[in-house]
Amino acid sequence: MLITPLQLEKEPLLFDESIPAGALDYAPDVTQTGPLPVAGRADLIVENRGHREQVADIRLRAAYHGDFELLCARCVEPVPTPLAGEFDLIFRPQAADADPGERSITPDETEIGYYEESGLSLEDVVREQVLLTLPSRTLCKEDCKGLCPRCGQNLNLATCNCKPSSGPEQNPSGWNALAGLAGTIKPG
Repeated sequence: MLITPLQLEKEPLLFDESIPAGALDYAPDVTQTGPLPVAGRADLIVENRGHREQVADIRLRAAYHGDFELLCARCVEPVPTPLAGEFDLIFRPQAADADPGERSITPDETEIGYYEESGLSLEDVVREQVLLTLPSRTLCKEDCKGLCPRCGQNLNLATCNCKPSSGPEQNPSGWNALAGLAGTIKPG
């Protein structure tokens, strides 16, 4: 959904959208597993910058919630994770602050995002907000045993036949078992 200042000139835009699973690419270890409802409001804020110079800022307030799968940080198994969030953001046309040279900004201006001349993409904003909502680390369970560094066996499912190493000299690259996993992870 593209939001433009022209749409907002007479009245705010109320929206209630649903982003289908697979429509947005979040990250290799993040998959949206169902629809992602997003409801909110977009308003036009006209900023007067002097004699006949106006900037059309867009204020976007919305809430979202949906189901995701994140990969466990230890065993790389998918972990069902519900996510929800709210945001209240201001976006300014990119060209408005593109003047050459340096200028000082106020602390409030550090919170401003920018939109292209064509308009503001709701999906881009939601994608960014979902990524900001993600936990820093996801585990399938607190006592997840992870993968064997030698053979790659998920130690939560079975024990492996690897001999315990007595030090790094026996297995100088403990990452060898993980190297084969790169092609097995399905992108979201």
